[in-house]
Amino acid sequence: MLPFNSKLLKGNMKHFFYLRFLLATVVLFFSFSMQAQVCTGSLGDPVVNITFDSLNGASPYVPTSGYTFQSADCPNDGFYTIINSSYSCYSNTWHNVTKDHSGKGKFMLVNASFEPGDFFVTTVTNLCPNTTYEFSAWILNIMIPSNSIKPDLVFSIEKPDGTFLATYDSGEIPVTSSPEWKKYGLLFTTPADNATIVLRIRNNSPGGYGNDLALDDIGFRPCGGKVTATIQGSSDTVNICEGNTTQYTLSGDASSVYQSPVYQWQTSTDEGSTWQNIPGATTTSYLRLPTMQPGKYWYRFTVIDAAYAGITSCSIASNIVSINVHPLPVVDAGPDRVYIQGYPVTISASASGEDITYYWSPPLYITNDSSLNPVVTPPVDMLYTLHVQSAFNCNSKDEMQVKAVAGLFIPNAFTPNGDGLNDRWNISFLDIGFDADVKIFNRWGNIIYHVSGATVSWDGMVNNIPQPSGTYIFIVKFKDKSLPEIKGTLTLIR
Repeated sequence: MLPFNSKLLKGNMKHFFYLRFLLATVVLFFSFSMQAQVCTGSLGDPVVNITFDSLNGASPYVPTSGYTFQSADCPNDGFYTIINSSYSCYSNTWHNVTKDHSGKGKFMLVNASFEPGDFFVTTVTNLCPNTTYEFSAWILNIMIPSNSIKPDLVFSIEKPDGTFLATYDSGEIPVTSSPEWKKYGLLFTTPADNATIVLRIRNNSPGGYGNDLALDDIGFRPCGGKVTATIQGSSDTVNICEGNTTQYTLSGDASSVYQSPVYQWQTSTDEGSTWQNIPGATTTSYLRLPTMQPGKYWYRFTVIDAAYAGITSCSIASNIVSINVHPLPVVDAGPDRVYIQGYPVTISASASGEDITYYWSPPLYITNDSSLNPVVTPPVDMLYTLHVQSAFNCNSKDEMQVKAVAGLFIPNAFTPNGDGLNDRWNISFLDIGFDADVKIFNRWGNIIYHVSGATVSWDGMVNNIPQPSGTYIFIVKFKDKSLPEIKGTLTLIR
């Protein structure tokens, strides 16, 4: 961001040094200037796909003679950085850019230099002969609306010796009232000999106030006739629940420009990062059988002319259709409980899932039927069901019972002789909500049994040693101090 008069001086110098480049390419320049020639059919997988997302430093595609990497939120003139957002640069004369073109990664932020410089250079081999390719990038003028120099980029395709095969001038990239990514590029048909080519994107404007930009998603990929995929009777995206057994028929359609088409259906389970051929799915129709495992299942229909069937990179792919299998909500209504009159029970339930909602049934004697922890006071035994539904209408439910009793019953004797009758000393209806502390003492005052906040059930053993017949003392204390301590005796009979 240098003064405007410096910009004019350096701008003239830049045009002087760049004159030979313009004269050498004038014929091609006029044939591709201004009008972006991006693919209007369908694209194949990219041979070059520069998203910048994985870079934590300089781009390997920027030559040392071009721009210089700078680890800064707002790079200086002649420098660039790789970043996922940009804020408050140069007294807010740059747009605040909150995300890259795709909305989920990084982009290249450039503060243009005064002399021509390359943003991007790479060499490509092993292309498909006599095949149309799209060379493109997404560009954003970083300047806010003002009287500033506008970026002007040249895309070129060259032989390794520098001979131009095709070139395209973006023209002035306009300022916008808010950040606006736009795709620029050209189409190029590879020669029959499938020669090695060089791809280049170069700055074509004088530096100074303005001429600053962001680049993202630089790609070079085959372009062919329109190829489409649909899910019969459904939209391009279907959301179903785990366990759904519906079968779906996928249909593909390819333009008549493919004289000897070879078809292949492919699937991806990592949201398009990788694709795998579906064995045997080589016609325009594919029957998709149920998939019980939750996940995102993406599908596409690919076409390649028979002459190049052995070169997978020559395939042209359709739009993506997806069948998303959503997991059922996880629900736990909590343990069964005991309601003693006068002492309300708070249910301890849990539920999780994709943007879930839930409710209890029946909505009787319950403080809030849409809470996971309602308070209940049923006068009779009641079975409560917790119903949970996700945002995709996937449903689960679980039950718990609340037993209504008049009070605690503490037996004063038991017979642990293995006959199946009264073999254990239990305190019935001692709800876990009371958080009771229960101890049993022998005649010498030693604690031989102790539980706290858990079910009371003693088998008459201590360390697997049967205790003798006789009288023992028990004490029940409650966390809620308003509940009186209970003390008594119990008889062990053998």
